Amino acid sequence: MDTTQLALLALLAGVVIGCSVSVVVVASLRARDRARQQTSTDIPDGVREVLHGMDDAAVVVDASGTVLAASAPAGPFSLIEGHVLPSDDLRTILRHVRSTGLAATETLRLRRGAPPAEPRLVAVRATRVSSRLTLLVLRDITERERVEQMRRDFVANTSHELKTPVGAVSLLAEAVASAADDPDQVRIFAARLSAEASRLGQLTSRIMSLSRLQAADELTESRIVAVDEIVASAVDAHSIQSESASVAIVRGGTRGAFVRGDAQVLGEAIGNLIANAIAYSPQGASVGVGVKVIDDVVEIAVTDRGIGIAEGDQDRIFERFYRADPARARRTGGTGLGLSIVKHAVQRHGGEVKLWSRPGRGSTFTVRLPAAEAPDQVAPVKKRKKKRPGPATTGPLEIFPQNGETA
Repeated sequence: MDTTQLALLALLAGVVIGCSVSVVVVASLRARDRARQQTSTDIPDGVREVLHGMDDAAVVVDASGTVLAASAPAGPFSLIEGHVLPSDDLRTILRHVRSTGLAATETLRLRRGAPPAEPRLVAVRATRVSSRLTLLVLRDITERERVEQMRRDFVANTSHELKTPVGAVSLLAEAVASAADDPDQVRIFAARLSAEASRLGQLTSRIMSLSRLQAADELTESRIVAVDEIVASAVDAHSIQSESASVAIVRGGTRGAFVRGDAQVLGEAIGNLIANAIAYSPQGASVGVGVKVIDDVVEIAVTDRGIGIAEGDQDRIFERFYRADPARARRTGGTGLGLSIVKHAVQRHGGEVKLWSRPGRGSTFTVRLPAAEAPDQVAPVKKRKKKRPGPATTGPLEIFPQNGETA
């Protein structure tokens, strides 16, 4: 075999070997791509443990929107492993993040639980984890938004309420100046000016009281307080109002009960209930203040036989500045804060306020507070077992103190 033939054989062998190597390399690359594609949807180590420790709803989804891993709070939003994202809005966010490669945050309304559950306001944060995986974190901000809306409403309502007496004071001051030569008119305007200034002072004081109740973490003057002391101070504080309105205040019920709390705050709360009962009672009527001790709860009920509260207004009656009868509230000088102060004051003492009312039959507000042990030097009150429905669910004639004494 000559040299030319040997060269041709060597060239042929090189071509065969080169082609073989190329086939092997291409096959290897394709196998690696297939393996990478198959494993790209695998959840990285530790991700499930992180999700299970989260307080927010969080899920990892693939390119098709299928949930691969989820935290426990994600369940109520119907974000379940193996299921596709239930919301079109969530799928839209997923597509946007996958197409841009950038994280995105949106605020959505998603239903938490099965209908008729109300939709919740949710902040959704979407972030790419890998080429095929995306992390969605859902934070329920419904309560935060509600509190923020309440703050905005409070500021707006307060500003509106303050404008009325401030404007009246300004106008009356001008009227006094213009009527300087008429002593009778000056006296009339001065009396009205004094009334508006008093109303402004009352409104400011109540706004400050409500702000303190909402802002403070703990009661500063908490001690064992006699309920008799609370009721007596509240009745005495409104004796002039009751006399001018020709409305009698009648006390009755258990004596010698005790609660733990701030006597001034509780006295103001009961006083607000008494003031409302007097304001909405006709002349010659009576307002009852009764005390019961049932099991370990002290109930202080303030009952009137006035105009009552419509059923549609009863759910909102404890809101700030809400008035069931705005025209009558203006005539009686109400600020719309009294019942809100009552609610927050009682809640700060670990209690609750219940309402029973029927239009034309009157209303009963019942403050329920945890009973406290009497001081050593005072004989404890004998508690009786609850044998019938509580005062907040019965009629006013049953609640009204029967053996009371006129205060």
